[in-house]
Amino acid sequence: MTPPRRLQDYPIASHTVPLKGKATEWQVPSRLRDVLSLDDFEIAARRHLPSPIFAYISGGCETNRSLRGNVDAFADYEWVTRVFVNTSARSLDTPLFGHTWAAPIGIAPMGISALSAYRGDLIQTQAAAQANIPAIMSGSSLIRLEDVAKANPQAWFQAYVPGDSAKIAALLDRVAAAGFGTLVVTADVPTSGNRENNVRAGFSTPLRPDLRLAWEGLTHPRWLLGTALRTLLSHGMPHFENSQAQRGAPILARHVMREFGARDHLHWGHVDQIRQQWRGRLVLKGILSPEDAVLAREHGADGIIISNHGGRQLDGAIAPLRALPAIVKAMGPDYPVMIDGGYRRGSDVLMAMALGAKFVFIARPFNYAGAVGGQAGITHALGILATEMARNMAMLGVLNPSELGPQALRRRSDL
Repeated sequence: MTPPRRLQDYPIASHTVPLKGKATEWQVPSRLRDVLSLDDFEIAARRHLPSPIFAYISGGCETNRSLRGNVDAFADYEWVTRVFVNTSARSLDTPLFGHTWAAPIGIAPMGISALSAYRGDLIQTQAAAQANIPAIMSGSSLIRLEDVAKANPQAWFQAYVPGDSAKIAALLDRVAAAGFGTLVVTADVPTSGNRENNVRAGFSTPLRPDLRLAWEGLTHPRWLLGTALRTLLSHGMPHFENSQAQRGAPILARHVMREFGARDHLHWGHVDQIRQQWRGRLVLKGILSPEDAVLAREHGADGIIISNHGGRQLDGAIAPLRALPAIVKAMGPDYPVMIDGGYRRGSDVLMAMALGAKFVFIARPFNYAGAVGGQAGITHALGILATEMARNMAMLGVLNPSELGPQALRRRSDL
């Protein structure tokens, strides 16, 4: 059985939200029928994953203020619904960069996804290809970028560019040779965030095998057998495969962090170098200020992603949703302003669209979904979001997310 041709025709558990009476052949796997929201995947992943790995995925930095702020920002607004509007022909189809995607959602890059789910990056990109949505592969992946590009030629590649011009050029040559058409350069990592949650939970890079980690594995046998041992037996010790032009160090190597190098001296001149060499689409990720958004366009970026790195860099950084209106105003209605950070509901996605975003990327929930349910879990997560969007569009009286605008929202402070 295959997923529906349109994400919005996807059934949630035993309930279906059909549009124009269309039936679907897809059936939700029985083990996932109690998963009715993206938050349910997080609850299931907390049980399934060893606590150090779950902490790595779920945590922010320092006090988690930015992590909480990303979610709290959605409460700044309330919807103004419309009635007696014929929305029977509504569609989630959304154009971006010359391609019409099945919905205005994509899978954001997540490092070391293959540690939480077997072949994590591959199952993410395969689910995205099947659903016709974009997936961004992380530069800190444990799977070769060539393998991901082969599995999904429409995938995007996210780079933590090295702090050296020659190494940048070599990495770009490799990415281009693999066939990627869109390069996403993460801009908000001049240094690593202070991720105390990882330290307290026993997660580190490099991984340090000890009695605590061994006990976590033994007490989470599905993960141990289905992800950790299966990976070791089938593919050997995981390496950071894509941080530079050559294969990186194994995840247990003491010198692994040297592979990424210092980036605090990177500047806009390096963006000019990238733009001159890279012939495909260029997106800068990690923009929070209108000034940087304008600079990104001036230096050749074809689009930007508003992001505070999932609350994992500067604690107290503005939530992307709160930064969105000012950046859209500075960039105008036609420039591709995308966003990530805290999206868990279809209504969250629609809210960003109403405030001017062209696309929304989501990370953690798809990591949880892959850990719990493999590729089928990711497909189920996509279907949950799609049906939520389709249902809410009917109540908002629009046929497509692009029809939404600020008039559909009221700030709580103005009510």
